[in-house]
Amino acid sequence: MRLWPFRSRSRYVISATPPDDLLVMEELLRRSVEDILVVRERELRGLSVAFGGELLVSPPRALERLEARFKPFGYTPFLREERDNVWVQAIPLAAVTEAGTPWVNGLLFLATCVSTVWAGAGVLSGFRTFNPFAHPALMTASMVFALTLLLILVTHEFGHYFTARYYHASVSLPYFIPAPPPFIFGTLGAIIKMRSPARDRNSLFDIAVAGPLAGLAIAIPAILVGLSWGRVVAVPPDAHEPMFGDSLLMRFLVYLTFGSIPAGMDVGVHPVGLAGWVGLFVTALNLFPVGQLDGGRIAYALFGIHHRKVSVATFFALLALGVATQSWNWIVWAALLFFLVGFHHSPPLNDVTPLSAGRRVLGVGCLVLLVLLIPPVPIDIR
Repeated sequence: MRLWPFRSRSRYVISATPPDDLLVMEELLRRSVEDILVVRERELRGLSVAFGGELLVSPPRALERLEARFKPFGYTPFLREERDNVWVQAIPLAAVTEAGTPWVNGLLFLATCVSTVWAGAGVLSGFRTFNPFAHPALMTASMVFALTLLLILVTHEFGHYFTARYYHASVSLPYFIPAPPPFIFGTLGAIIKMRSPARDRNSLFDIAVAGPLAGLAIAIPAILVGLSWGRVVAVPPDAHEPMFGDSLLMRFLVYLTFGSIPAGMDVGVHPVGLAGWVGLFVTALNLFPVGQLDGGRIAYALFGIHHRKVSVATFFALLALGVATQSWNWIVWAALLFFLVGFHHSPPLNDVTPLSAGRRVLGVGCLVLLVLLIPPVPIDIR
């Protein structure tokens, strides 16, 4: 999950130390690209230098050569297409070295274990006051809920982590985010810090999609198991308990298990199934094509420079969904995306090589999956 209480920022920064003579540096960089790019235009943008023209080799091969040539000068090459030219932009990126702090990751994970157990007990008790020592069965159920939910989140994050490592990207271990009430599930998910740009759209796509697909591989079986251990019960007319909305996929899984549910009845789901529902919901939130959420990265891989337009359109679609369903859940989520995530996405090093056909089909499938995972009214506490 890509959530954190401030706007997502790159883990690589532009060096504040300019070269002694930028024009001399420009000449050195130009010599480095002349056998790779037929230079037609050049631009100075702050401390960066950009050369536009026609590539003489494939974009991956050009990037590989330019990285080796620019590194001694403290520059990193970025490739993009613009105005009928391929542009090589040399940006002075400061090397970001960050010592690993696995004890911080461990402490946050332990805190998330406690917060999800406590939150699970609150949800399963209908937010009534309870004594954990007097209700051991409730605490056991909440621990089962927390264990299942954490398994989904861990699988999701390590899907990102191992895919990023496969592509030799600099990446941190997951930072799990515990959340006290009023966050009813005890966690805001987790993040992984990307300390370097993705190499191209294909690797960006793979890193982004690996998390949701890995998480779903645990969440969907958890729902099926939870439903098989659940039962259809009558809903009391004066019930004051949280009601969890069904997405299209959830409705389908319920139908497979129980068939049609009569009016006035609902499914009393096992804690394992409830954790699976949360897993689907978290995946849906991540798949919204906004900013640097997983869906935002997928959208950038699909649409490139049009990513921001997709992000803005999604923001207004969320507001419209909130109004149409009279659900504050989506309006609050839209506000969080606007203030905490934003619509920006950093480009990969090679923004010229297009996304492969197979990945493009899978990317469109992820957008369809988002529709299947969205509950119109996620949570209704009556």
